[in-house]
Amino acid sequence: MNAAKTREKVAFYILGLAALLVMVPIVMTILYIVKNGIGAVSWQFITESPRNGMEEGGIFPAIVGTILLIIGTMLFSLPPGVFSAIYLVEYAKDNTFTRLIKLSVVNLSGIPSVVYGLFGFTLFVVFLRLGTSILAGSLTLAIMSLPVIITATKEALETVPASFREISLSLGATKWQTVRYCVLPYALPGILTGTVLSLSRAAGETAPILFTVAAFYLPRLPRSVFDQVMALPYHLYVISTQVPNMPMKRSFATAFVLIALVFLMNLVSIILRAHFRKKKQW
Repeated sequence: MNAAKTREKVAFYILGLAALLVMVPIVMTILYIVKNGIGAVSWQFITESPRNGMEEGGIFPAIVGTILLIIGTMLFSLPPGVFSAIYLVEYAKDNTFTRLIKLSVVNLSGIPSVVYGLFGFTLFVVFLRLGTSILAGSLTLAIMSLPVIITATKEALETVPASFREISLSLGATKWQTVRYCVLPYALPGILTGTVLSLSRAAGETAPILFTVAAFYLPRLPRSVFDQVMALPYHLYVISTQVPNMPMKRSFATAFVLIALVFLMNLVSIILRAHFRKKKQW
């Protein structure tokens, strides 16, 4: 018994040390960005358009463009992602074909974002002739987000006890009624987590939007889904590498705003997840 407890303590300390080694550089990076960028963040910086070659003014068009891309990505990826996972878990038979699909979904999660960008450019911009636009960028980011949403939703559905389904079906409910009222409400926290993780990744991606939607300098708001937009990740890349004599504080301030936007998304997800978890009875 003592040997088992000793091994358990050693494993606990090793896991804690590994978590600490991961967290320390992340926290240091965030603190460094906050320290160097928060001083340049002001109401004018957030609400004004860039001027004088982006060396003056604000980043409001980039903020709006990023939010529009996040909304478009969610609209195009969330419904098909959730329904695909429901089909794989609740309806599809366990055979070679479905196992191959599940393996493909997992593998798609590891494809570099630049590949998705080239695919989106070829399919949406060139072949479908959508041009470099919000629509093309949102569809590209949605395809990139789908594997994460499908995987997270599938795992969330599988955590719901099978007895819930058995009791519902034994009482005369249909398969869809069982999924709708007895499975999805309890899987919703996990679905929210996967959705926010995928959208957070999409919000910080540069390569996909570089090919499909991002504008170098466009100090106005878009008028339709077929317009280009500025976006925070690409704007940060531009002012950090392509604009000479750009004050570094503006780069750090832009990075700070992007991190704050992603943090806000995660905070909303945590609040919603906690709200739905309170309804669990198991």
